[in-house]
Order: sequence, then C-alpha cells, then structure tokens
Amino acid sequence: MEPFYPLCVKVCESCFLVQLEQYTSAEHIFTEYAYFSSFSDSWLRHSSNYVDMISNQLHLGSQSLVVELASNDGYLLQYFIKKGTPVLGVEPAINVAKAAEQKGVPTLTRFFGRQTALEMVANGQMADLVIGNNVLAQVPDINDFVRGIRILLKPGGVATLEFPHLLRLMQENQYDTIYHEHFSYFSLVTAEKIFAAHGLLLFDVDEIPTHGGSLRIYLRQVEDGSKPVTSAVLNLRDRELAFGLNRISTYTTFSEQAMESKRELLKLLIDLRREGKRVAGYGAPGKGNTLLNYCGIRSDFLEFTVDRNPYKQGKFLPGTHIPIYSVEEIRNRRPDYIVILPWNLMDEIIGQLDYARAWGAKFIVPIPVARILE
Repeated sequence: MEPFYPLCVKVCESCFLVQLEQYTSAEHIFTEYAYFSSFSDSWLRHSSNYVDMISNQLHLGSQSLVVELASNDGYLLQYFIKKGTPVLGVEPAINVAKAAEQKGVPTLTRFFGRQTALEMVANGQMADLVIGNNVLAQVPDINDFVRGIRILLKPGGVATLEFPHLLRLMQENQYDTIYHEHFSYFSLVTAEKIFAAHGLLLFDVDEIPTHGGSLRIYLRQVEDGSKPVTSAVLNLRDRELAFGLNRISTYTTFSEQAMESKRELLKLLIDLRREGKRVAGYGAPGKGNTLLNYCGIRSDFLEFTVDRNPYKQGKFLPGTHIPIYSVEEIRNRRPDYIVILPWNLMDEIIGQLDYARAWGAKFIVPIPVARILE
C-alpha cells in the first residue's frame, strides 16, 4: 500500500523552532534524489550572482577552499571553478553527485555532520567559505549539522546559508512549502539561537526573493571580532518580534489561513471543470504534492503535469497519481489553464510557456490564494 504520513507542524514553546515529526529517514529521502538544481535557469542566475558577490567580498582565489553542503549537481560550485577557486561539494545523493562529477565538480558523497567534518579537517580540507543553500531545513539533526560547520570553518572564515523565511511563509500563506523533506522552518530569531549554541555568530543577513522569500545568513566563529553585527540583523529581528514570532498564538491562526486557501483553489477548479475547461499542471515539486494532496486534487481536476527534469518524466505524483510528462505535452494537448505548482518560479515558467497564449491558455497561481493571471 502506498505510504501516507501525517503532516502536523509543531512549535517549540522555548526557542520557537517550527518542526515536523520525522516519519522517514534522511537516508530514505536523499540517497537517490529526484531534484536537480540546474533545471531552473533563474536559480542558476541566482547562484552565479552569489559567486561573483561573495568572491569579491571575501577576496577568494586560488589559495582558498569553498565547501558547499548539499551541493546537488554542481549548479553553484561550477562558477567558483570558472574563477579558479578550489571547491569541494558534499552531497549524499549518489545519482546527483554523479552529475556534479561529470561537470568537473569534486564531490564527497556523504551526509554532513560532526563526524564528516572531522574527517575533512584531518584531510586538510578546512574551508574559507562554507555554503549551505536550502539544506538546513532538510537536516533531521540540526545540532550535529551545525557542529560540523563550526569544525569545518577556518578561523576568520565565513559560512552562508539560505533557507525559506518563516515570516514570509506565514505572511503569504505558503503552506505548501511544508512537506516531509523539510524537517524544520526558520525565523532569524530561532536561527541565531541555534548557531550561537555552537559558537557561531550570525553577523549579517540578506532578504532574497528565492523560494517565495528566503534569508541568506552570514556566520562567523564567535571569536572572530573582525565582522560586527549589521543593522540588517537588528532590523529584521525587530520585525519578526513585532509580527509575533515569539508568541505561540501567532502560529495557531495559520491553519485557518491554509483552509481558506484550499477552499478558494477547489472552488476555482470546480467552476472551470464544470465549464468544460481543460486544466494541466506545470512542475512536479515537493511543494506541489503538499498542495494537491491537502486539497484532494487528482487527475479529475488536473489531467497531467509536466516537468523539465527527465528524471521525473514518465512517473506519477505521489498520492494523487497525476502523470508527469515532458514540457512538450503542453503544446501537444493545448490545455485551457495551466496551474503553476512551483509558483516561486512563476515568471520563468510563464516565459517558457509564452507560446501557450496562441490558443488562449491562462495561468493559475495557487498561493497565497488561487488566482488566474490575466
């Protein structure tokens, strides 16, 4: 029988870390992985811009070492290589790590934590820059992961981590970004506490648009007095506290927002199907599975979905069993409406599917509330 797991979000009354219970192991999820970062053009641009910025800021060069944790298919480290900066990726998914190696990105196929960090240091692989993009949420044992960063980072080195911002998730009703692969959801206030407990100080932060609104935090060893805490950290901390992220009552209202979003999406799809309109999806992301299963949307509402990733084509979305085809199927079947499941890539996807306007197709964005883009 196909397994289903409860999706119940819990909040710590002490540190306000938002977490899911762990129903399946990280090894089960990540040893073979279907997500390849390089299939998003906008994400590649984001990564290339980051490499330019951080290389200049930290004066990285041929004598530096950059380590990325959860380096995926080498999507980011490839840009450091072009600059002549030595790199090492740490990626647990064997199939994805193989794609990185084919790009010329040296990759250690391991889960990262304290033990892996100790082994890397013993091999002379301490890092001037440690990067972790969209991995912190996917780590079951956060303390072990953060201990590893502390060990791996050179004195005077910097770590940057990017993750979806809990404040944006709640403000904009992004409930579909909650799924079992993401064990934790972070505010700045909670992230500061976690890293401080392991001797790492959060000294700067950028608010960036990726994944519906993320934070990029900058960390240093607590002993490194050369990097003072910026006003950006102080201002964001004040905004989070003003919103109420340090009050349990703020979190309890979120479920009603999700229910109302569900009702609006179902109403829209029911009306369209009763009018005889054909509706397809674009994308097969993890967030799409939360959305579709929570709303009870199956192939009676969404005939099929498409994805650029060949690894997903020919398969079905879990739970809903909606078939996944190549993007060409949009042109072949000419649906009247296309639901953008990875709505955080909305502009990129609309640009790719501009040809669908020829037969009058319209796009539907389901979050924060379902709407047709005219």
